[in-house]
Amino acid sequence: MRALLLAVSLVVSSTAVLAQAAITGVVLDSSGAAVAGVVIEVTSPELIEKLRTTISDGNGRYRLENLRPGTYSVRFAHAGLSEIERDGIELTGSFTATVDATLEIGPLSDTITVTTETSPLDVHGAKRELTLSDEIVRAIPTARSYNALVVLIPGVLTTSNDTVTGTATTAFPIHGGRTTEGRLLLDGLNVGSPPGGNSATSYSFDVGQAQEVTLTTSGALGESETAGLVMNIVPKAGGNSLRGSLFASGTGETFQWDNVTPELMAQGVTSATPFTKVYDVSGTLGGPVLAGRLWYFVHAHTGGSTRESTNVFYNLNAGEANAWRYAPDLGRPEYSDRTYENASGRVTWQATPRNTIGAFWDVQSLCRQCTGATPGLMDPARVSPEAVGVLGRRLDVTQATWSSPISNRLFLETGYGGTYFGAGNFEREPNPTRDLIRVAEQCASGCAANGNIPGLVYRSQDFSVAHAGSYLWKGSLSYVTGAHSVKIGYQHTLMTDDRTWYTNNQNLTYRVDNGEPNQLTQSISPWVNNARNAWDGLFVQEQWTHRRITLQGALRFDRARSWFPAQQEGPSRFLPTPIIIPETRGVNSYKDFTPRIGAAYDLFGTGRTVLKTSIGKYLEGAGVSGNYANSNPTLRMPQTTSAFGTAGVTRAWTDANHNWVPDCDLLDPAAQDRRASGSDLCGVMSNTNFGQNIVTNNFDASILEGWGVRPSDWNLGVSLQQQIGPRASVDVTYIRRAYRGYSVADNLALQPSDLTPFSIVAPLDPRLPDGGGYSVSGLFDVVPEKAGQVNNLVADSGRYGDWDQYFNGIDVTVHARIGRNLTLIGGTSTGQTVADNCDVRARVPELATTTTGTSAFGAGLMTSAVTTASPYCHVAYGVLTQVRGLASYVIPKIDVQVAATFQSKPGALLAANYAVPNALVVPSLGRNLSGNAPNVTVNLIAPGTMYGDRINELDFSVAKAIKYGRSRTRIALEAYNLLNSSAVLTYNNTFVPSGTWLQPLTLLTPRFFKISAEIEL
Repeated sequence: MRALLLAVSLVVSSTAVLAQAAITGVVLDSSGAAVAGVVIEVTSPELIEKLRTTISDGNGRYRLENLRPGTYSVRFAHAGLSEIERDGIELTGSFTATVDATLEIGPLSDTITVTTETSPLDVHGAKRELTLSDEIVRAIPTARSYNALVVLIPGVLTTSNDTVTGTATTAFPIHGGRTTEGRLLLDGLNVGSPPGGNSATSYSFDVGQAQEVTLTTSGALGESETAGLVMNIVPKAGGNSLRGSLFASGTGETFQWDNVTPELMAQGVTSATPFTKVYDVSGTLGGPVLAGRLWYFVHAHTGGSTRESTNVFYNLNAGEANAWRYAPDLGRPEYSDRTYENASGRVTWQATPRNTIGAFWDVQSLCRQCTGATPGLMDPARVSPEAVGVLGRRLDVTQATWSSPISNRLFLETGYGGTYFGAGNFEREPNPTRDLIRVAEQCASGCAANGNIPGLVYRSQDFSVAHAGSYLWKGSLSYVTGAHSVKIGYQHTLMTDDRTWYTNNQNLTYRVDNGEPNQLTQSISPWVNNARNAWDGLFVQEQWTHRRITLQGALRFDRARSWFPAQQEGPSRFLPTPIIIPETRGVNSYKDFTPRIGAAYDLFGTGRTVLKTSIGKYLEGAGVSGNYANSNPTLRMPQTTSAFGTAGVTRAWTDANHNWVPDCDLLDPAAQDRRASGSDLCGVMSNTNFGQNIVTNNFDASILEGWGVRPSDWNLGVSLQQQIGPRASVDVTYIRRAYRGYSVADNLALQPSDLTPFSIVAPLDPRLPDGGGYSVSGLFDVVPEKAGQVNNLVADSGRYGDWDQYFNGIDVTVHARIGRNLTLIGGTSTGQTVADNCDVRARVPELATTTTGTSAFGAGLMTSAVTTASPYCHVAYGVLTQVRGLASYVIPKIDVQVAATFQSKPGALLAANYAVPNALVVPSLGRNLSGNAPNVTVNLIAPGTMYGDRINELDFSVAKAIKYGRSRTRIALEAYNLLNSSAVLTYNNTFVPSGTWLQPLTLLTPRFFKISAEIEL
């Protein structure tokens, strides 16, 4: 058996050794003297091993860690002293409950049992976290998915601000953090997406079947790689009694309202975006195979939704080879649909009294039978149904764990967690658009002749065959005494990301302005991007309690690297000779030591007022993203289009003969004007080396390896927590985050003198700041003879100047459980992000933060990139405030439960992207735009100066519980967007004078009611 357990410990793994709850305290005798050698036994139905024991030290202190959430009893026993048992101790998350005891002189047979109500404050740790019990999660009106809960946390930004009706891949940075910093954990094991920096995927877990959900917002010690929000879902594991449940919920068009106001109709909104259906059905069963030895828990789930899109319709010209314009079928709105199906099983085996082994497998299918148009994160926001594929494929999550309390002071745990899934939009079967050229409407001067939808992509589908995997190992050893707790841990992650991108068989995309071509994109299809990433983390952390103060410290070592297997590109239309690339290293080795310290001080020794502080350095999450991915030779080859797609370049195009064929030599990168002979004008390629086996994005070796090179941030948190009732507290926290580690693409083919500065005058328009007419300066255009010349050196920003970004904010949160019936959780978060890279831009005027991904901060900050045509190098986003919370109340005697959630958050960051015609640029530039460009797009308003509608959403539910025997049925009526707010979520940011700038594109989902029922057996 020992050999078997050792073998298991070597093969099982995880991403983070997540701290669990603990019980600590001091044992005294009747004289107030410390009592050493007291045997403390902790029992709970949540422990398959039934009980855990420890012994008080010479100062009477004891501590037991790694306890699962639940209700516990603690028994104190010592020869010659009476026994005391304290019941009703509730543990959640990583909360440390203080349970002291005073033992009187008396026989051992005398046992005093006391029901204990512990303080709501954790006086023994600096971590800040919120725990939602399964009762709360099931009571509040939300979809039972992880992304429906993160939106309730003050300080979080998410990639979607609409009502959540089901699982969707959601980034959730907090306090101005990086988009990839959030972590979704299942039982302490990360479920991550490699291309998202190992942040959350589209994993569909029914959080209504979780034992609890813990959300850590700051102050984590050595277990954490990043400083982002960590959401840990603690699943149910079965038990010594047979239990099960059935759940169903749904809604349809009959239960929905309309929130399109006359004001919105005047802005061109024709209808809301109602759901045709939303449904969710699941069932669980758990219990013992062998009581106290082997537990199981199984779960099955299916759900989905279908809804119409705003102002986008099916294309009457879809599939027509000779039709080049979008013709909306006004009687057939576009729709989006999502379906989720999964089955999972968990087994917990108490192999010996000191060895517990667990295993879990979840098989999911996303959109197995979807037919609608559901854009993915990398797809255009506005896309006609024929031009988008099917989002999603199978996803598998597997886990294995082993834990062992080796002795009363030593605790060992190891684990493995794997995630494998299909990513992106897959090709429709059949795909009738393969031979058709894709078209995008710029709408630079209005587009009434072509659907009047700025940015619409139509006619042909781009797609990918992509699969990603994240495989995680962990191990940790804890040594715990009464006053000290030391943990040493190791973590390892291997990530795979294999992507092949496809476009149409012509390898072309046209850009049109009001249906007339003005630019084309040449692509190499298929285009392969395969990558691998691995990181190792080793940490040691200690906690020491002395009287009223607890000190915590951790030191973490990380090593991260990436590499790329052998790849082949071509042959294809614009790459006739294939390129074979051998296996290549990317990030050779990032190595970092990151210290973290924290303290908690019980100000008055009563456990009612606690001052906490924490400071630490954290890292950007390792993944197949940033420098780890961009150093792939296939992404360093000549191209100027997005890394998430086929390699391509753009060039201006005037279809002078109106035959919709670029009558130029497209293999020739130079500008060609053949209009005199009846052909076309084609501008210079945006990268004149396109299609050649050379590299035009070179990396400074010093940013791909070394100590302290990896992007990071320093986090400071200072909080005062005050108990305001038996189970109620308020927390006021100051947060500061400062970021470092930015990359710059310095085009060595250009000198500063090769970029001509110019300015433009904003059109007169009452919707612009001060009515328009102001100057926008700091713009640059490369001289014509250098157009398309690219020889980038990607280097650290510090080589060129200062680059600063920081966040300052204050959070105020309240957590109250009043009596047995009322729960209130919520608060505010107020803060501002400031970013400044003007020093770098002054030395590198061609600076484009989009090239190196250094603008990927916060879901709401993605539109504030700095480029030659976007001069806003110093941005203060404004002091913004969020209010979020939830409440639940059980009306006595009638057993009716009412619950609500509320969100109030800033609206969308607005832009005025004006395609300035060449003729209006010439007076300032002194010449035409290089590359025969017909226009240049300039944002007329500084980021952070204009925001859209504030988004206020109130959701409400009322439920009746019916009990009979051991069964309980709960029937609920839920109302979403109860006030029927019509807040605009996304806007048309394409500015056309007197045009449809800021026309609403999507609205908050109108009020709808949903019925749900759950039977617990």
